[in-house]
Amino acid sequence: MTKLDDRTIANMSFVLEETCRVFPNGGDHERRRYIARKLKLSAKRGNATLGGLRAVAHTALKEITKQRSA
Repeated sequence: MTKLDDRTIANMSFVLEETCRVFPNGGDHERRRYIARKLKLSAKRGNATLGGLRAVAHTALKEITKQRSA
């Protein structure tokens, strides 16, 4: 398991908050956890930039939206 540095954790937190703004009250625990897990997996693979994490969060958001509408 790769340890994430402080900068990466800050980027992940920022992107999570930014992404969850689309949900009422910042989203429920289930949605936030899903996006956070996707961000963590991506960061552990070396994707730690804001742009890269935003892309991952956007994809996760689309997956959540697709699941809820199906």
